[in-house]
Amino acid sequence: MAELGLEGYAAYRQLLETDPDEWRVLDECCHITISRFFRDRDVFERLRRSVLPDIARRAIRENRPARIWSAGCASGEEPYTLKILWDLEAVPSLPGAAIMIVATDIDRTMLERAQIGCYHEHILHDLPPHIAAQCFDRSGDHFCVRPQHRKDITFLLQDLRVEMPSGLFDLVLNRYVAFTYFAPSLQRLVLEKTLEHLHPQGYLVIGKHERLPEERPQLASIGSTGQIFQLSPATQSH
Repeated sequence: MAELGLEGYAAYRQLLETDPDEWRVLDECCHITISRFFRDRDVFERLRRSVLPDIARRAIRENRPARIWSAGCASGEEPYTLKILWDLEAVPSLPGAAIMIVATDIDRTMLERAQIGCYHEHILHDLPPHIAAQCFDRSGDHFCVRPQHRKDITFLLQDLRVEMPSGLFDLVLNRYVAFTYFAPSLQRLVLEKTLEHLHPQGYLVIGKHERLPEERPQLASIGSTGQIFQLSPATQSH
């Protein structure tokens, strides 16, 4: 508003009503870029103990790689956490378990940081110390994800409101994006489209203080946190 010489919110709203280009400027100012490794540690512990092994076993039976989608991945902490857990937990106990992780975000700068995979130490404070020591290399005042834990992750520039990656996924993490910041009607649309991208018996993970916009009988809550849901095996994917 200062750059435009406007006196207040009312004047800015009037501008938005007459200038479509200003909506794009405003939208760029509203990106949420907060993230860290192992955010909501109890959720990742359940993913580590039960969800990822279940996904790995199913993928091996079906002779395909497991597929995971991290929506709103910011600078990559969530997909790297998943890949590290997969490498440390699933692969040793289930040899041959392959994975493909798709990580999407609307912010090009955040995705560029994600692809570099180097972080300040405070971003790692939720990581168990043995994982931090085993999976990161120090480079100056940064800690960088080791190359083997960067493999099999694809970062895509996508706007969740209008686009989703193709194919079916065994696990979708949509945390602190749609179900916090989107209007209820858009939340319902995103949920519907997300379920179309889940394998039968696939999993959906939402944020700690989030709730789904409506009850879905085909989704069963897993555990006591109310953050992990499993799709009914009878559900037909599109």
